[in-house]
Formats: sequence, structure tokens, C-alpha cells
Amino acid sequence: KFLKKVPEYRLRIANLPTPLHTVQNVARSGNTRNGNVNDNGNSILEKLKALNIKLLIKRDDQTGGVELGGNKIRKLEFLLADALNKGADAVVTIGGEQSNHCRATAAACRMVGLEPHLILRTKRANKVEEDRTVKGGESFGYVGNILFDRMVGAKIYTCTPGEYGRVGSNELVRRVCSDIESETNMKAYPIPVGGSNGCGTWGYIEGVNEIKDQLSDQNVDHVVFACGSGGTAAGITIGFVLSYITNAEQMPKIHAVGVCDTPEYFYNEVANIAEEMGLDISSLEVESILDFVRQNLIPHQGKGLGYAVSTQEELDFITKFAIETGIVLDPVYSGKALHHFITHELDEHPDLYENSNILFWHTGGSLGNYDKIDALSSTLKTSSPVTRLDVYGYEKK
Repeated sequence: KFLKKVPEYRLRIANLPTPLHTVQNVARSGNTRNGNVNDNGNSILEKLKALNIKLLIKRDDQTGGVELGGNKIRKLEFLLADALNKGADAVVTIGGEQSNHCRATAAACRMVGLEPHLILRTKRANKVEEDRTVKGGESFGYVGNILFDRMVGAKIYTCTPGEYGRVGSNELVRRVCSDIESETNMKAYPIPVGGSNGCGTWGYIEGVNEIKDQLSDQNVDHVVFACGSGGTAAGITIGFVLSYITNAEQMPKIHAVGVCDTPEYFYNEVANIAEEMGLDISSLEVESILDFVRQNLIPHQGKGLGYAVSTQEELDFITKFAIETGIVLDPVYSGKALHHFITHELDEHPDLYENSNILFWHTGGSLGNYDKIDALSSTLKTSSPVTRLDVYGYEKK
């Protein structure tokens, strides 16, 4: 009724439904043999407890193992089905050097018989090419997502952030598709950054249906997630609005924490995706699709120093959250987003969240922590010390 452009096909390659985890507020205070794990009482869970906040986590980091895990595979179920339906032999997509989307795309392509081509944005692009062509060496490496990109045999192209910004991601994808088709007999299918278009976003329309079933009669006041390319934000926002169309007053507030760009940018991106999906607003009492988005989505500026650039405070938060909950966040998306929401939004507006149930949608990406080992190590040496066990000098007490 409300979405006019419905995909014809969908693959079933993700492990769904993903778990809905309730965080138990069992943070320990005081000293342990490893020192004070709660950093002088500044516990994340104690802060939530003080505000009487119940935190639930939708574990989309568990959508498909190391190869497919994260939010992108929900979109790829629709995108790759469309690629196969259109007779594609290869897929071209684009992202950052440690792109979770590119890694999931490469692995999923191999699962369904498509050849993956990845354009990775990196400041090292020129040096890597110089090392390859002049010095005859290999310096791109095998860290984190890149290891899995290469293990499934993805063809990787690099560009600099400046080239990415000046030329545009869609044009770069188009050029590689054109080259593949002119040089081979293969048909190439383009997928935009993050898989965020009208087709891929259906993954999170279905994701909202999934979480609604899991919540059953359990009330949720706020839904929080990281936002990078806008597709997940579009799917979650539209999905919740349509699922609460007859009882809008009970709909949770939707919070997208941007890890790049600006809130205004995300308003426009989500509106563009909604328009591409054929959203019919004629019965929704709004003047435009952009007004619809502004009315139902609350964007937050959480990028900090910039996309994929971590502060020590953000990394310490990720470590502390793992110690207190056993759940590992990533430094680019979920960790940056939850850090901003808890340490900024809750601190600045505690009255808006007191006595509430908050659902945090974990979008995966933990492999990105490998790229932050040097920065994480100072904290990990203290929180997880390594000591040689004195096996033969042991004295029974």
C-alpha cells in the first residue's frame, strides 16, 4: 500500500532472525586482580542503572559468521537476487579500506557464483601502487576485512579519499563496470556504497518485521543505531512508521547516530532512498518525503574526529563495554555510535531517557578492531594483563 516498488526476488543467505539480547546490569564495582575494571566507578552499566534504562541489543553482528556478519547482508539478499535476475556475472561495489560492506559483498558473491570487484578508498592508494609497480612489492596487506576480501579472491581497486570525493562513488563504480564489460564478456552489476538504495533497503524493512515479532508485547521507547550510508536508517525508519501506522503514538523514537557527514546529509539521503522505494505519502499527512523523514528520524552527529578515525576515549569505551557485557563493538560504526549516545546524548538530556527501554541495533564490523590494535594495546595491557604461571614453584595455600 505505501511502498510501490517491491523487489521481485530475495536470496536467503543470512542467519536470521538474529538474537535480541537483554543486557544484564551486573557490572562489578571495586577492585579485581586485574585492577579496577570500572575505571573508578565510571561504569557504563551503572550509568544506565542510575537512569533506570533497560538496554536491549539486536545482534546483527551475528547475521552470517565472519564472512557475512553485519547489517549489509540483509541488503545483499535483495541486491544479489536482483543481480542474478538481471543476468549479471560480476558485481562492483565501493567502500572504505576496512569496509564491512565490501567484505560481505565479496563473500556473498562467491556463495552465489558472482565475481566480486571492490573499490577501496584509502590514503595509502598511491604508495601501494608505487610499491607494486616500481618496487615490485606488496604493501596493501591482510589486516581485518582486507584479509577476507582477498581470501575469497576479490579483485581490488584503490582510490584516494580526494578522488572519491571529487569523482563520486557512483561514477567510480560505473567506470569499473564499464571496463569489465568492455574487456570481457561479463555483465557487471553496480552496488552503491553500503548497499544503500531502494532495493537493498528492503533488507531493513524486513528487519523491522523481525524485531517486532521478537519484541512481541515488550515496549521499546528508543531505537538507536549507527548511520553511514543511509540505507539502514531508511529501512528502520520507514519500517517502524509503517508498522505503527494505526498506533503512531506508541512508536519508539528512531535515533540515527551519524559516523560521517552531517544530519542534514542523512535527512536527504534517507529521503532519496524512500523516494526510490516508491514511498506513497498521500495518506500520511506530510507535505513531502523529506518532511516525512524529518518528522520520524532523529539524526545525531557522532562522527567525532571523522569516519573511521577513533579517539582514545572511543576505544576505551569499546573495551569497557566488552568487559562489562561480553559484547564487542566495532570502532567505525556501532562502537562510535553507542559511545556518542551514552556519553553525550544521555549526559546532555538524561530526562529524555530516564525510565526507558532502549534498543541498540548492533550493525557488526568487529573485524575493524584489528586496524586499531596499536591504539587499543595501551588499554588492553592493563585490562587484560598476561602473567607467566609459576607452575613448579606453586605452594598450596
